[in-house]
Amino acid sequence: MDQQRSAAPQRPASRLAVGVVSAGRVGSILGAALTRAGHRVVAASAVSDASRARAARRLPAAEILSPPDVAAAADLLLIAVPDDAIAPLVASLPVKPGQIWVHTSGALGADVLRPARDAGALTVALAPAMTFTGRDEDLERLAGISWAVTGEAEARFIGEALVLEMGGEPEHVDETDRARYHAALVYAANHLQTLVNDATEQLRAIGVAAPERLLSPLVSASLDNALRHGDAGLTGPVSRGDAGTVARHLGALAGTGVEDAYRAMARRTAERALASGRLKSADAEGLLDVLAHPDKEETP
Repeated sequence: MDQQRSAAPQRPASRLAVGVVSAGRVGSILGAALTRAGHRVVAASAVSDASRARAARRLPAAEILSPPDVAAAADLLLIAVPDDAIAPLVASLPVKPGQIWVHTSGALGADVLRPARDAGALTVALAPAMTFTGRDEDLERLAGISWAVTGEAEARFIGEALVLEMGGEPEHVDETDRARYHAALVYAANHLQTLVNDATEQLRAIGVAAPERLLSPLVSASLDNALRHGDAGLTGPVSRGDAGTVARHLGALAGTGVEDAYRAMARRTAERALASGRLKSADAEGLLDVLAHPDKEETP
């Protein structure tokens, strides 16, 4: 196994002809990252005007072709389409034995590429732990990030080598764990966006002129505390068992669309605070009562 692992990653070190399906927010950036690593993006699919513009800017050497023609031109086929589109797309594409097929879905493993593997391709799932906005800074954000790598034997080793070439850190994730892995990332990244944007709107609604500036130091410090200290970094009224303050919060948020989300997150925060010893059981009783019963929001 050690001999196989040391030999397999050498394959991507050669200049591979890369095909990208499609040149969206993710595909165009990863195609550019592979180009920077020394590979050649020779073909890409791009249907919308935005995708064509991204391909022209980030993949200037790529010929714009249909997905089957992109697959036929590639040594390394990068599939960067929405999750539900991967399986039907794979079934429609030609396969050359010895090709490397990669998809970028966080939630799916390599098994969705099984038709290509059965036809002789090496298949691997590579998902960068990063959000993609479509802006040019996305490429620089790839430096040093982790990538979930799922595949069998040689294919996984090749995937790890590709990640290293793009400046990332490979993290092996089993096929059966991909959905849970992706759920954790979405829970952290997407829900954080929602929480911050909701908080920004609440501040703007009461006349705060620059809520982003107000929140930035607080949210940055809270994120740093969570990543450095875990539950020990928790502060605020829930960790203190301050039921009266939480009740007033719920009353103030009534009708804003945020009340139910605040209640759910406060309840989960209380559970973590209790489990970690930050919140004592005796102090939690009134707090959990307020969180469980909306009719008690007016409790002083």
